[in-house]
Amino acid sequence: MYAYLVVFVILSYLAWIRHIYFQHLRALVKSLKRVMNISTERELNNDITALILTAHPDDECMFFAPTIIRLRELNVNVHLLCLSEGNYYNQGPERRHELLRSCAVLGIPNSRITIIDDDKLPDDPKAEWSTALISSVVGKHLRAQTFNLVLTFDGSGVSGHANHVAIYTAIRHLISTGEVPKECTFLSLVTVGLLRKYFSFLELPLSWLLPSHLCLLVGSKGYKRAKAAMLCHGSQLLWFRRLYIAFSRYMFVNTFQVIPRGPKIAKIY
Repeated sequence: MYAYLVVFVILSYLAWIRHIYFQHLRALVKSLKRVMNISTERELNNDITALILTAHPDDECMFFAPTIIRLRELNVNVHLLCLSEGNYYNQGPERRHELLRSCAVLGIPNSRITIIDDDKLPDDPKAEWSTALISSVVGKHLRAQTFNLVLTFDGSGVSGHANHVAIYTAIRHLISTGEVPKECTFLSLVTVGLLRKYFSFLELPLSWLLPSHLCLLVGSKGYKRAKAAMLCHGSQLLWFRRLYIAFSRYMFVNTFQVIPRGPKIAKIY
């Protein structure tokens, strides 16, 4: 009898996840319009041009794959700005090519990818990236294009990597200076605790129920694309990253919070 109860609970939980997945498909467009203040009566069409802002090659698939996959399915123009070549082990050129291959799998063409190679922005968790420099680089990129949605890390950087955190700090500063387009919405990827992070797709109900401004999730097909993109980064496929591919909820779901526009401050650059 106990065994039947366990089986019933497991099957019910899996059915709940399936139900959430189909609910998400119906609700995603409405959520996206609400976050960006787009009239619910309007079709999205080409209304959104999104920028994924990362620190290193492989961030795009390791942390943002569900977002990129879902946005591309909605025909959103998705661009990527990566602030380093990932040259920590002198593999910069190789990692650049890996990034381009990964983005091709996710649906971002080379023409929409910008990779910054600046000695002052090294791929190094011990390096302190300059808020002024990041703000300047990102500000110029925003002015050169017409973006109305920017997605990046939050203050914990998902993995706690100092370069990820530095991007969030710089974005908060950039927003506070008022040097960003008024129509642009900035979202930060929510960092979750260790248990939730490695609970795979089984974590989906919690991500769905907890408050967030935007939730994007993928099913088995999306996961396979995210995995294929991760496998493009052959130079980084150490054993723990293979475990990450198998167990990380970031391969299935991304939740975002809006980065608020606080009181205007003076620029520091």
